[in-house]
Amino acid sequence: MEKNNISISVIKRLPRYYRFLENLKSNGIVRISSKELAERMGLTASQIRHDFNCFGGFGQQGYGYNVPELYDKIGDILCINGELKTILIGAGNLGKAVASKISTRKSGFKLAGIFDKNEAMSGKIIEGIPVRHIDYLENFCRDNSPVCAVICIPSNDMKELTDLLCKLGIKSFWNFSNYDIAMAHPEVLVRSVHLTDSLMTLSYLTNNGNEE
Repeated sequence: MEKNNISISVIKRLPRYYRFLENLKSNGIVRISSKELAERMGLTASQIRHDFNCFGGFGQQGYGYNVPELYDKIGDILCINGELKTILIGAGNLGKAVASKISTRKSGFKLAGIFDKNEAMSGKIIEGIPVRHIDYLENFCRDNSPVCAVICIPSNDMKELTDLLCKLGIKSFWNFSNYDIAMAHPEVLVRSVHLTDSLMTLSYLTNNGNEE
């Protein structure tokens, strides 16, 4: 199957497979069947086989899957060993937490610059990277050619900022603001994280006794 024809639902499951395999690997489990993996993950064996077959299939009939090998192969598919140059906008509490996540775990991205409009943040070090004032953003991008931007600021200034970032060659966004980047710039890749939406959904489900 061509990679461009693989559904986004399959791609979204890959990080979950990776996490489960990492746990199995750390516990010394070397071999697992699709049935056993399905039981651990709350999926079906046929779903797992279908997902893996999108990338060529990794198991052996009568043996199952070699856990370390499958873990490495899914990591390769996710390109987690890559180091796509990434900038982070917003060095507040959320920005610091996100910077730590990017810097301490392989994800395919490498934090190259951090920016904030608060003068008091300039020069502070986060994950070994000095915070620069937002005024230096354009020159930094021209000199370093980052391809991804992580947005950890309110939505107020987002239109002007995202217009500039797209103009400067940013191809993808990890967006923690409420601004709809995808609507304004359908040509770029966007993964939005709406923390409050998730919390409100949990509030509804908790109060109404519903299950997802």
